[in-house]
Amino acid sequence: MPIAHPLPDTEQHPHARAVLGSALPPDGHPSHAYLFHGPAGAGKRDTARAFAAALLADGAPDPERAARRVRDGVHPDLTWVTPSGAAEMLVSDIDEPVVAAATRTPFESRRRVFVIERAETMNDATANRMLKTLEEPPPFAHLLLLTDRPGEVLPTIRSRCQLVRFETPSPARLEQRLQRHGVAPEAAAACARLALGDGERALALALGDGPALRASAEAYARAAIAGEPAAAPWTALLDRAAAEGQAAQTTVEERVGGELDYLPAKERTRARREGTDAARRAQRRAQTDALDLALQLAGLWLRDVAVVVDGAPELVHHTDRAGALAEDAEGFASAHALRGAVALVDETRFALRAVNATAELALEALAFRLEAALRR
Repeated sequence: MPIAHPLPDTEQHPHARAVLGSALPPDGHPSHAYLFHGPAGAGKRDTARAFAAALLADGAPDPERAARRVRDGVHPDLTWVTPSGAAEMLVSDIDEPVVAAATRTPFESRRRVFVIERAETMNDATANRMLKTLEEPPPFAHLLLLTDRPGEVLPTIRSRCQLVRFETPSPARLEQRLQRHGVAPEAAAACARLALGDGERALALALGDGPALRASAEAYARAAIAGEPAAAPWTALLDRAAAEGQAAQTTVEERVGGELDYLPAKERTRARREGTDAARRAQRRAQTDALDLALQLAGLWLRDVAVVVDGAPELVHHTDRAGALAEDAEGFASAHALRGAVALVDETRFALRAVNATAELALEALAFRLEAALRR
């Protein structure tokens, strides 16, 4: 019986498999810092956990049990960090959990492994706190940084890591994955294309509230094409984003509440205050992400209508909505106005993230701008 590869599901990522495979113990020599880069849903997180399991199981009395504890997220020598800021990683996210902890010897393994997600959200202050750890790490410390946007990782961080590339999954591969989750073939094909290579997004669009989100975004775009922005199609998008934000806030509040009982009484007030701030940041981040996805879908609808107008329907992303796209394409002599409308959507997406615009006003204004741009 063949032995399972310690880094499963890396067959589609030859660069990652080669770099990490050669570093595996007992014969390999893992680097002190890696930067895993590639699209969301490509498998970076799973591979990071598998690689951490191999490193921390090396030399353990019971390697299988050690690896299982890593996979379950309960190994004492594994630290997993996600940004707590609404749009960036805070210094407190890495100060004690990584910078300070990396100076302390492992609890039970030969090594300590630190996984840091969304490395692109490090600002200058956070990066500066990390530099010494990256430049002069103790021999037992290994840092695995993950990012979907390598171009946004600060050069001071990127240059001190060994790069590990993960490939973009093809629409066909994403479609197969969705069908394994029970998604109907037509919906799977469309969501695989709409995800733009993002495996996590493909699942989000196909399952749960995903179909309703698609419908709301489509209605928003089609209202502009039909000249009906007064119907307030942005309301459904705002309601869904608010629900996402509330769910994220509740999750953090419940986690913090469960941790308070284990803290000394003198630390609970501080922890409660910090937990409240973290919950608010999580709410804002989830709400902004939900609005951004909705607007991206609306922009893709306008893009697909333009593609139909250009006579290339085989290139659309909404493959399960061909009839509606053809209906919206009627009356457009060219796709020029539609492409301009897509640019307006992208402009609003940028404003919501970078300028911190008021969501309701931004979506309402966009709806009327789109209607004016598409008026025939």
